Amino acid sequence: MTKIAIFDFGAGNLFNLHQSLLRNGAHAVDIVRTLKGLENYNGLVLPGVGNFDSAISSIQNDAASLNMAVENAMPILGICLGLEMLFDKSEEGILDGLKLLDGEVLMLPKRKVKVPHIGWNNLIIVNRESNLLKGIPQNSWVYFVHSYHIEPKDQNLIAAIADYGSELPVVIERSNLFGTQFHPEKSGKIGAQIMKNFIKFCEKNE
Repeated sequence: MTKIAIFDFGAGNLFNLHQSLLRNGAHAVDIVRTLKGLENYNGLVLPGVGNFDSAISSIQNDAASLNMAVENAMPILGICLGLEMLFDKSEEGILDGLKLLDGEVLMLPKRKVKVPHIGWNNLIIVNRESNLLKGIPQNSWVYFVHSYHIEPKDQNLIAAIADYGSELPVVIERSNLFGTQFHPEKSGKIGAQIMKNFIKFCEKNE
C-alpha cells in the first residue's frame, strides 16, 4: 500500500497535487504540517507553492527528520519551489536552503525573458535512464509557473532541460531525490506519467 506525504508550507491550495497522486496510483496521500512520523510513508512530496524563506522556515524544525528520511533512501519529489529548496541557497530569500544538493537558485533573466515564466514548454531529455522520465517522449510539453531556476554544481544531476532564453535544468534526479521545475500535477498526460513513475519508485520503499 503506497502512502505518500505532501508537506504543507501553509502557502496554497494543494488539492490538485493531492488528487493527482491518488489518481495516478498512490493508495493514500496525507497533507502534513510536520515531518515527524515520516517512517509511516513510502514517499514525500515538497510542493511548488509559496515563498522560499517562509517555506524553509516552516520545515526547519523538522530538518533532522528530513535528513533521516534521505539517509534511509525515502523517495522525495520537489516540485518548483520544493525543488529549489533542495539546494544551498536562493536569490529569492536570505535563509539557507536544505543543502541536500549543491548549487543555487537564481532569478530568471528579466532582460531576456518574461518573468514569471507561465505556460507550456517542451522538455529536452538529457538522461534517458531517468526513473522519473520513463516513458516520456522527447520534446514533451509541461506546464511552468516560476520566476527562479536552479543551477546545480553537479551537471550529472540534470535529467532534462528546457529552453527559455537559455537552457535551464528542469528535471533533476539523484538516487532517491527527484525534482521538477514545472508542475506535473498541471501537465496533463505527461505530468500524470511522471507522477506514476514517482509512485512506482515509492513502491520499492514499502
